[in-house]
Amino acid sequence: MATLELDLAEVAVTQPARKGRRLGILFWAAIGWMTFVFALAVFAPALPLPSPTDMDMLERRAPFSAEHWLGTDGLGRDELSRLIYGARISLVVGLCAPVIGLTIGGALGMLAGYFRGRFESIVVGSMDVLLAFPPLILALAVTAYLGQSILNLTLILGFLGIPAFMRVARAATLTLSRREFVIAAQALGATHARILLRELLPNVILPLFAFFLLGVAITIVVEGSLSFLGLGVPPPISSWGSMIGEGRESLDVAPRLAFLPAAAMFLTVLSFNLVGDTLRALTDPRQGAL
Repeated sequence: MATLELDLAEVAVTQPARKGRRLGILFWAAIGWMTFVFALAVFAPALPLPSPTDMDMLERRAPFSAEHWLGTDGLGRDELSRLIYGARISLVVGLCAPVIGLTIGGALGMLAGYFRGRFESIVVGSMDVLLAFPPLILALAVTAYLGQSILNLTLILGFLGIPAFMRVARAATLTLSRREFVIAAQALGATHARILLRELLPNVILPLFAFFLLGVAITIVVEGSLSFLGLGVPPPISSWGSMIGEGRESLDVAPRLAFLPAAAMFLTVLSFNLVGDTLRALTDPRQGAL
């Protein structure tokens, strides 16, 4: 009996340690990079940086110097300043667009997974239609009709992200709606609203948040691709994608103009993916954590 108690104590002590080790050094490195990028983006106006839009044609493609730490671009604008202010645009679009998908898609997915029946068929069918529509053509049509702006770009990307969040929320709700605590709440006469908000939502929000981080990474890449094609934010506002597109013209004489924003985007997207994958593994309802 004493041996059994000792074994149980050892399991209780080592289990939290295993959960802590499961995060790994890459997870904390990703958290550190995300914190660093967010800090630069938030405090950019307070940093001693030149204006990202001031041009000096006499300093075009200037190399690294004490005045311009990362040199200047093809129009003489400070590359470091444009990189930091471009992070603000990429992060604003990358965070706000998935919020739209999370809010609308998450609500529709929970309702469809809980009520089932005809409502589920209508929601799933409409999302399938939206997924079948080419996203680039939709972005082109909306941009041509409403014009280029941060708001329009965010709304387009948020709208396109609704089906993915709906599917994640619906899958989690389908799994959780058969659990004992939901059946017990129904047996006690709880209303549908109470079950959805008090029983299901706190559990569904965990996988949704993990998927939200992955959605941020995807949105940053999509925003960069649209800006690279000239469909993103209008000039002279800079984003990482537009900087890569502008640096493409200087690859032969100043390749850093394209590689620096590409590296910043790569590290940021990789960090969001690492954190999102780790949280998704920890909050997966199939592992019995919920």
